[in-house]
Parts: sequence; structure tokens; C-alpha cells
Amino acid sequence: MRTCVTPTGTFRVGLHRPSYSVRNLRDKDFLLHLGSLPDGSPVDNQANFPPGDVNEPAGRWIYEIPNALPFHGATYIDSIWAAARAKNSSLIKIEPPPDCSLAQALGLNETERQTMIRRLPLPLKYALAASSTDSAELMLLAQGCCRMEFDVNGEPVGLKYLRPGKSDIDDFELFETIANNPHLPDRWKEIIVLRPGVQGGSEIVGRFAQDETHVFEYLRRNSYIPWGHYAANMGHDAVRYRTSDLTFADMRGLRHLYYQRMIVVLAERFGINLALPKRSLTTDELESLRKKVLMAAEQSGQHPATLWGWNFGYDFSGSGYRLHASHQMIHQQYALTPEAVATTDGGAMPSYSCGDQVADVIEQYRQDCDSDFFCDYLCCIRENVRTDGDQQKERSLIVHEDENVLLFVPKAQTSQWELQLMVIANADGQPIGNVLEADTAVRESIDRGILLAQHIFAKLGARMVTSLEYSKRIGIRNGQRLLYAFLPKLPWSMGAFSEAQHRYISSHFPEDFAAACRRQIEHIQ
Repeated sequence: MRTCVTPTGTFRVGLHRPSYSVRNLRDKDFLLHLGSLPDGSPVDNQANFPPGDVNEPAGRWIYEIPNALPFHGATYIDSIWAAARAKNSSLIKIEPPPDCSLAQALGLNETERQTMIRRLPLPLKYALAASSTDSAELMLLAQGCCRMEFDVNGEPVGLKYLRPGKSDIDDFELFETIANNPHLPDRWKEIIVLRPGVQGGSEIVGRFAQDETHVFEYLRRNSYIPWGHYAANMGHDAVRYRTSDLTFADMRGLRHLYYQRMIVVLAERFGINLALPKRSLTTDELESLRKKVLMAAEQSGQHPATLWGWNFGYDFSGSGYRLHASHQMIHQQYALTPEAVATTDGGAMPSYSCGDQVADVIEQYRQDCDSDFFCDYLCCIRENVRTDGDQQKERSLIVHEDENVLLFVPKAQTSQWELQLMVIANADGQPIGNVLEADTAVRESIDRGILLAQHIFAKLGARMVTSLEYSKRIGIRNGQRLLYAFLPKLPWSMGAFSEAQHRYISSHFPEDFAAACRRQIEHIQ
């Protein structure tokens, strides 16, 4: 079985020590002058044209680590790159982008600035909309691509519409890129992208408000998820464009709407008679309903699954490529997936849920190893041996732990800087595998763990992060634990043919990244 987890309690790690020779089949040399050194001596390309065969007696070592979950392939760690980061952990960081103002760089006055914005070629407008930190520049860009209403003081009060539901926008991609730039004034963000209704007619079917936190729950009725899905969006009066600005109250609100919707939908599906108030349920009310639904799930014979995900961050290139997410304002999406779907020929097939892949791993591992996958996985994590074997350096993969959850660096990462959150608590003697099985205390630990992971990424400089949940199907008992994965996109590692083959290239040892994450916690309130 292709997994790094073993029943012995130690991770399986491969090590390539390359040594090879290459037959030289070149028929001609192309010797050229490349330039010169500071002392004037020439530099040429003679090294590129060896006269005979090439021998590599001892290439750099490459570690190959099968992912704990085999469907994620394997991770390859370059020993030279990783050694540099083991020696200098400050390399595990993304520097913040520099201030950027084209008008200031060119020394333009207000009139010249307006002319410059109007005449810029579209690719340069895209680049400026994404990277400018000059709010005046962004406001001019906004006015150039959409029609707006202003009051007598010149403050925006709304958009102009061609017809209901159709605002007067020349270039939607440019408009959206401007709206997602954190440096656009909050009032402008509210007017052009944040007010309920400005992005369309999606109905608001839930709301969470507490102190300065305000979250709306939208129904995405006509969704790419065929049965529709829900989105918990920070409200127009609670602007959160950076995860470093996200409070625990914010996270509690976003997640409460998820828990509440899933439990209510399941209650209706299992035939529980509901008399619900037209407001957000209290923690105690939600817990009482959860217990009723949990009992009904055991008897229902139905096995739906939860779907939860979070795309944070937005970027758009001057070449016209959207690089991540739909918009940067913090939002999370969720749905309940069915157990089966009808096929076009009149039959039926299982409906996909990513947690099913974990269930398959558990079953195959039990058959191959005669052991429990998650018990062995936890043992491997706790007893981890450093990948390069250096006993003088950090060996722990654990970033944070409480009585309910474990935040850790997976031994094999599917993106550089990946973190995972595993629920380690049990309920009724069984591992907790989905949010229905998680009581109030466990859910709070999950929420705090998710927030901590995002704050760590913010401290390290990550600006685009995909988060997802691997959940067990409702009503199944198979030893599966609820698992979350947090996958940052790094500027130098956006994904290419290697990743398309599930070969993930890493420039650090997982133990050094775990240590870097733990150091960030010291600076997080």
C-alpha cells in the first residue's frame, strides 16, 4: 500500500542517492561567448558541450515520502534546498509586497493621474488593480470601469444599473480585481462588492451577529454543486480582507452557520419535526438538536456527507489569468452531499465525497496491514523521526494540540507549507469523523485550530490558502477521523506537471516547517 504510515509507528521514507551515466548523442558543438567577468576575462559555454559521455557519481539526495493518504501521491524533498532552510529557518517566509503607486512613481499631478489611468493598456490596468497600494489610484480605476452614484460630497452611494440585477460595468474582471484589493477604501468596497444584493439575487437564509462580528448565510441556488450550496460571508459592515484581521468571534460565526445549516438539513431529511425560531440558534439549542439528529442518523439507513471548503485570497495577472478564488472578502462554502446519484441510463452510482477516499484508505490499510490506519497515523506523528536523521535538529511535526484536536505538518505535503487539523477526540468510544458527531467543546476546538492555522499562514506571508474538510459519511462507523487540510499557494509553487501527476516538490523538511509554525504562535494573540 502506497502510504508513509506503518503499523510499526514510524513513517516510511524513501531516499534516492542518484548515481548514473548518460551516453552523449550530440553531433555538434555550438561554442559561444556569453559575457565577461569583472576583471574582463571571458565567459563561454564550453561546459555545456562535453566531448564525451556524462557521469554523475553522486547527485544530490532526494527524499521520496508517500502521502499518508495514497490518493495524494508522494512528496519529493530536495536535500540541498531543505538543508538551507534547516540551517536558516527565516527562509520559510514570503516577504510582504512592496508599496506600489504608479502615479507617485511618475510624479504625476491629479490631472495627469486621471489621464494616465484612462490611457493605460488593459493588461497594465489589470496589473495595477491587483498590486497598487494607492487608494486614490484604485478609486480612479474603479470609476473608469463602472458607473457609480455619488452624493453632494463626492462620496459613493451606489452603482448605476442598466436594468435590475445588471450593473453598468465595462470590464468585470478589472472591476472584480479592484474590488478585491484591500487598499481600496472600505466604503468603496461596500458599495461595489460587499452590500447584500450587489453580487446578485442569492437569498440570505441565515445570519450571525455578535459584538463586531456580522456574518450572512447566502443560498447559492443555481450552483456548480448540483443540489445548491451555502456560503457564509462576512457582512458588509464587518470587512475582513486579511486572515490576520479575523477574530475568534468571526470564525465562530462563520462556522456556526455551517454547523447549524448541516444539522437543520439533516433533521429535515431524517423526519424530525422542527419548530425553529427565525434567528440563529443558540449554542445550547444547536447542541440539543444535534443530539436528536445523531440518534435519528443511526436509525435512518441514509449516509449523506458534509462538504466544506474555504478559498482565501484573490489575485489576477496582467495576462488575464485568475490566480485564485472568487473574491478575497472572507467567506466559507458548504453543502450536504447525497449518498447516490441516478445515472443517465436509469441506474445509480455513488455520489462523490472527498471523505470517501479516506474511508477507502482505512479499509485497504486494514486489509493490507491488519491494523487501524488512524491509530497508526497518530502514533507515527507523535513518534516522528526527523526526515534527514539529524538528531540535533527539530523532530516534532506537531504545531498545536488540545484535548480534542491536533494541528500538525503532514510528513508528505501536497503543497509546500501544508498544515492539517485532525480531531483526536472520541464520542461514545468511536473516533469523531464528522461535525454531527462533534459536541460543542470539540467544535470550538476545531474552530480555534482553523483560525490558528490561518493566523500562522498570515504571519508567514501566505496570501492565498485553500482549506477543505475530509469528513466521514453520516451514520457510518469505520474508525475515520475528521480531518482538515490547509493548502497555501506559494509564489514559486503554483502547480505544474509534477503536481498534476501528484508528485509534490518541497524545499524544506516537514519538521523545520513545523518549527517555523510554532515560532509564529508566540506572536499570535
